[in-house]
Order: sequence, then C-alpha cells, then structure tokens
Amino acid sequence: MLDKLGGIALQAESLKWLLDPIQFKTELLSRIANAKKAIYIAALYLEDDEAGREVLNALLAVKAANPEINIVVLVDYHRARRGLIGHKGDSGNYIMYRKAMAEAEVPFDILGVPVKSREFMGVLHLKGFIIDDAVIFSGASINNIYFQQFEKYRFDRYHLIESAELARSMTAFIHQYLVSDPAVCSLTQDSSSEQCPEKNDIRTFKTRLGRSKYEFESTRIGNRVTPLVGLGRKKNKLNEVVVKLVDESQESLFICTPYFNPPNALVRALTRHLRNGKSIDIVVGDKTANDFYIPPEKEFSTIGALPYMYEQSLRKFVKRQQWAVENGQLRIHLWKNGINSYHLKGISADGKKHLITGSNLNPRAWALDLENGLLLHDESGAWKANFEAEQELILTHTEKLFHYSQIETLQKYPVPVKKIMTRIKRLKADFLLRRIL
Repeated sequence: MLDKLGGIALQAESLKWLLDPIQFKTELLSRIANAKKAIYIAALYLEDDEAGREVLNALLAVKAANPEINIVVLVDYHRARRGLIGHKGDSGNYIMYRKAMAEAEVPFDILGVPVKSREFMGVLHLKGFIIDDAVIFSGASINNIYFQQFEKYRFDRYHLIESAELARSMTAFIHQYLVSDPAVCSLTQDSSSEQCPEKNDIRTFKTRLGRSKYEFESTRIGNRVTPLVGLGRKKNKLNEVVVKLVDESQESLFICTPYFNPPNALVRALTRHLRNGKSIDIVVGDKTANDFYIPPEKEFSTIGALPYMYEQSLRKFVKRQQWAVENGQLRIHLWKNGINSYHLKGISADGKKHLITGSNLNPRAWALDLENGLLLHDESGAWKANFEAEQELILTHTEKLFHYSQIETLQKYPVPVKKIMTRIKRLKADFLLRRIL
C-alpha cells in the first residue's frame, strides 16, 4: 500500500534537518523576517511568554514592512482561552493576541480552531510553519521551553522542506477546511463586539474535518513526500499509514513517542512485527521527561500522576515482550536529560520510509485530535545517512532497558501518586483516562 501511495516529488537537497531547538528557532525567525508572499502557522498554541511574544512581534514587523503579505496563524480555540494547567489566575493567550493587534500598525487575524465543543474531547494538533515555498515541520508549539529561550528545553524533531507544491497543498488545506469554516473565529476581536462561533457549527465541525484531505500534484515514483491528515477512528488516513508502516516493514522500525500508550491496533501490529522476527527500537521519554512530571519536592497536583500511568503502560508492554528484549529484537531506550523534557514523535521503517508527525501515537491522537504528518519516501537512499545521524542524536541521552523490572512498580511511587493511581484502578477509570489525556 505504501509503495503505491502518491506523493509530491522532492529533490534530495530539498530536505534539511534542524537538530535542536536553537536551530529551529533561528531558522523560523529568519524565514519570517525574509518572507515575501505568505506565512501560515498551525500550532496547538502560541504562548504569552518571551518566545511567543518574539514570534508575534516578528510577524507584526514583517506585516508592517509589507502589508500585502498574507499571514494566517491557527491555534486551538479552547487552549487559547484558558490559563495553563495548575496556574491560577492566568487569563489565556488570546488576551495577548487582542492587545497586540489593537496596537499593531498593520494587524492580522489569529484564528481559533475548536475541533470539538470541549478541549478534553479533541484539539487542533495540526502542525506546520509554511513560509513562502518552504515548510518547517515539527511537533513543537510556540513557547519558551520549545524554543529553549532560557536554560530549559523540550526536545522535538525539526525538518525543513523546500517545496512550492507542498507549501501550496498545505495552505490550500488550511483555507478550504479551516479558515473558511464558520466554526473558526478570530481570537483578536474586541471584547465589546466579540462574536463566538455558533454551538451547532462547532458540533458539526468534526464531520466536515473528517472528510478533509490534502490535494496535491502526485507521483508514485522517486523520492517524494505525502502529506497526511486524520481525525477520528473511521477513514483516518494518518492512522492507517502508521499501521501499514509497521506491517509492511521488512526488517526494522525506529519509533519515537513522548510516552508509551499506543492504541490497541498499533500494539497488535508491533507484536506481529516482533513475532515475524523483525526488530524495533522505541525511544520513549522517562517519566521525569514528561510535560506533566512534578518533582517530589514540589507541591503535587492530580495531573502529576499522568507520567506514572504512562510508565505502567510501558512496563506492561515490555513485560509481555520480554522474550524479544532478551533476544535483541526489541530495544527500549528511555530518554532523560536533567530538567528537560522529551516531545519527539515519528516512525522510520527499514531506513526507507519516514513519518514525521505531531501525533503522539496514542488513543487520544487516533480518535479525538486533528492530526497531520508527512511521509517521506526515500527511494534513492539519499536521506538515509541524515536520518541515521538524527537517530544517533536522539539516542544521546537515553538508557537502554534490559528487563521490564528496571521500570518501577506502583509500590515504589510517591505516596500521593500511589494514592491516586490506586483509586483510579479501583474505579476502573484508567482505561477512560488513557483515551482522553
């Protein structure tokens, strides 16, 4: 199926790797400053912090210098209108957007996309920084930690693709299915005249998005990139390609995910892969490298139990596949680097097909969120060495597991965590929580 999947033709030199948050930030700001025709940004959020304001000011500066340039910024509607989890009194990022545009010499809209009627039911997890004829693709959103604005960083993947057709396809998708939809509204409206989307428009939005797809001039030969999008369990092309990557792999897989909580269909595919004698490398964040990890010395809140739930999911999988660990087929690498966090996603199959995506490869991503990804077909082998170099970099701060017993059990967790997880288990709520968090 994957060999017959059409894509946009790419020259070998059209793909470049940005290997850390600093390179990512530098390239993004440089591209914004030198943009001539259009800038489209899709991210979960653009935060009201130093990095977020730096990007926003860069966009305002290029718009003031060239009012004809088309700038579209898309963020999740619900995420923009609330404060950070665990932070009381935060008024939401849209306040910054509104204030900035009210003072701007030449304003532009920042649009809120309400994928579902409530944030816990699904968010805009679409990714892409499209600037003129280039696309910077990363799972990162825009804030201090993703840009390593100070000492702390959140590690992600960052790829630059020079392709006018890919840029055109991704911007056309944004216009057709997002900008023009009645459920999508401006987050920069004045409070006195603000018009929010109708509830019925939001309720039916998921149906319209479920039919969405990228349109592009396609080829089935040579090096190419296939843009993919998916929402919901049915007819989700992105989810289908993930399973096919596993099933059609002939030798090996290299998988990155921030935490281990794969959908059942993916677990079955991984198990089949191992049973057929093939190998898998999984690079997953240690619980301390999770976005929601709370160090024992800090005040605990309920959301802090989430990294421990994911760790138990990993322990359960490794225990079942311990035979594959022992014979060298399954290699689990735990990523940990001080106070920094891990946010990498994607799959490489046989060093020939590479999915770069913002999808967490979990039940929520597969059923609730609007996700996208780019499948790179390396028919000529021109990108093989670069992807291998990227993988070596990813493995730099990892520890390889040799036995499932290296992963802590519930009994060794801090008392508040143990208490919450015991209660969740008693109420049999862990299945539901893993689907929505």
